[in-house]
Amino acid sequence: MAEQSNIYAGVAGYFGKPDHPGKVGVFRRAAGNGNWQHVLGNVQAFTVFVHPKDPETVFAGTNDGVWRSTDRGATFRRTGFPDANRQVWCFMVDSRDARRIFAGASPIDVYRSDDSGANWRKLPTPVIASHCKGPFASRVMRFAQHPRRPDEIYAALEINGVMRSTDGGETWQDCSAGLIKLAELPHLKSKIVSDTTAEGMLDGHAVTINPADPDAAIVALRMSTPRSRSRPRATMAGSTAAPTAARAGSASTRCKCTAPSCRSACTTATPSRSISARVMTARCSARRTPARPGRP
Repeated sequence: MAEQSNIYAGVAGYFGKPDHPGKVGVFRRAAGNGNWQHVLGNVQAFTVFVHPKDPETVFAGTNDGVWRSTDRGATFRRTGFPDANRQVWCFMVDSRDARRIFAGASPIDVYRSDDSGANWRKLPTPVIASHCKGPFASRVMRFAQHPRRPDEIYAALEINGVMRSTDGGETWQDCSAGLIKLAELPHLKSKIVSDTTAEGMLDGHAVTINPADPDAAIVALRMSTPRSRSRPRATMAGSTAAPTAARAGSASTRCKCTAPSCRSACTTATPSRSISARVMTARCSARRTPARPGRP
């Protein structure tokens, strides 16, 4: 008989209604049917992560470090996490070693476990600029590992852009200059919680890499989904080469859409030295192929 699959939900605090806090933590239910079970309730949960190689192991990123289950979420215990009351927002398993796991925190920090999440150590704090001043500390929201150079890792940061490591997370470089440049375009300005209209182009919530084009990272921001430019072949293996994200798009990277609003965005954005340039992906909604007769 196959092992039961579960659905997990993490709940943290309240949003918009201070007088309606509700329950927090981790909830679980069987994927087929069943009722929700409140399996972790004494901490807030910002993310729930099932180990891709071992479904028995489930992690909860909480407001008190990393909690772990080794029985498919039936019970959770706090791990050997070195810092108390530290928010954890994301996880990533190293593609080379399923026992090595990274955790992203708020304020910006990266932790690593080498024993399947039982114990953790804090890696050196990334030395990057703070681009927005908001009511909360910036958060490491998601990691992406290069499929061919696994020591190369990208991290999306909430209201602080993107950072990149080439040594397995020991040191990090800021990749946000091009995003700030793009934020000068009127239709990409957005300010909700910070002191700058660049906030929307720095509000990173996910980052990924297409294995078919591994030298171009794609980041999901509030205002766009830009990508870095693929690294030129001559510099791909050079240990002293500039970071991929530092080789941004140029004016030659233009959309072929004929919509005036889209052409303006694509031909004006010519930043350098960071994640940037292909803003046109989310801006081409005005150009649609007519439906064929008899098809929706």
